[in-house]
Amino acid sequence: MKGPYSRGHKRKLSSEINVVPFIDVMLVLLVIFMITAPMMTQGVQVELPKVTSKPIDNPDEVTPLIVSLDDSGNYYIDLGSDEDKRTPVALDELGSKVASIVAEKPKTPVLVKGAKTAPYGDVMGLMSTLQGAGVPNVGLISEPPTEG
Repeated sequence: MKGPYSRGHKRKLSSEINVVPFIDVMLVLLVIFMITAPMMTQGVQVELPKVTSKPIDNPDEVTPLIVSLDDSGNYYIDLGSDEDKRTPVALDELGSKVASIVAEKPKTPVLVKGAKTAPYGDVMGLMSTLQGAGVPNVGLISEPPTEG
């Protein structure tokens, strides 16, 4: 009886690739992506203005919808009329009003004008509400730095 290590028996070469290490690596990568994917999808997509930005071109002459946030956390909607600008609006009511405006005029640019000392959480809540109202892009209004 000849064993596998006997001198009279020649071993046949195997030309098959061992895929077990490849499967192990792929399973580890799958677990990593499953854990990190929910972390990457959280947040509000915002196009932030650059420091040396130019004014927004408005070729269609559409009046932008400006949502303002003051220091005390009050929200205001301005669509070119002065009466809406003076009356504070609740955040949930703001979302429904913006949704109706954007549904009526889908190309209306939406801009956020936040006070410098407004709480960051209020700004993020506003951005999330605008995203939930169906606004695809949000611009942020800023003032140019003062010289001197």
